[in-house]
Amino acid sequence: MAFFIETLFSGLMVGMLYSLVALGFVLIFKASGVFNFAQGAMVLFAALAMARFSEWIPKWTGIESLLFANVAAFIISALMMFALAWLVERLVLRHLVNQEGATLLMATLGITYFLEGFGQTLFGSQIYQINVGMPKEPLIAFQSVFDGGVLLSKEDMVAAGIAVVLVTLLTLFFQKTSTGRALRAVADDHQAAQSIGIPLNRIWVIVWCVAGMVALVAGIIWGSKLSVQFTLATVALRALPVLILGGLTSVPGAIVGGLIIGVGEKLSEVYLGPYVGGGIEIWFAYVLALVFLLFRPQGLFGEKIIDRV
Repeated sequence: MAFFIETLFSGLMVGMLYSLVALGFVLIFKASGVFNFAQGAMVLFAALAMARFSEWIPKWTGIESLLFANVAAFIISALMMFALAWLVERLVLRHLVNQEGATLLMATLGITYFLEGFGQTLFGSQIYQINVGMPKEPLIAFQSVFDGGVLLSKEDMVAAGIAVVLVTLLTLFFQKTSTGRALRAVADDHQAAQSIGIPLNRIWVIVWCVAGMVALVAGIIWGSKLSVQFTLATVALRALPVLILGGLTSVPGAIVGGLIIGVGEKLSEVYLGPYVGGGIEIWFAYVLALVFLLFRPQGLFGEKIIDRV
């Protein structure tokens, strides 16, 4: 039983990390109807910025303080993500208003390759570490219940707590603020939103800024856990089944979908892997996503689209 709980907890924590990446997709899709394929590259770029600036700042300032270096690096990285959002709107999106979805998707693919190349030019192509002081030592819990207790990761628990706070704030932002309601209106119909005075360009800058901050937080957590390397950009592919399960327009759905995927991967690999030779963890999420596409394509929490003629 203790081993099952450890596996379950590990799956939940991995699912929360998937959810952080999926949140960026959901935010931009809700505001613009664009599937932002560049979200993985944004996570990589933000993680690279955080890793390199936290390394450079002590050399520039002469202040050997981990807290100071991390805070300064976070602020600079956030400003870079805000600048990126402004440039994307200014140079790309404002020229593609009311274009077909395929056109916008291709634009985000172009942004993906630009960010990967520019990040390598600016920050280098080595493997870098992010040290934000997250606890690495494990926690042994329930020793009085199970013999030897249950081994839990403090780092995963901190990451899960951060994800919960982010989701709560974003949900409140979309539901309770006038800007959040404007974002949903823009997603429904660009032309109608513009006709009632909603500034489309400003809304897109805001949502890309928010998605950039989510990418920064996800990049810091993933980088702290796995180090920062260019394969980090492919983490976006792991978030695709999460989006299909939760729904492309649902912030809570990104979290629920991530938890289902994370738990399903771990449990299937541990309990079914020995019977089929292993490797289930690699394809489990995509098979589950395919099933959802066949029977519930809008996902668990997505909005069902009904076209009336």
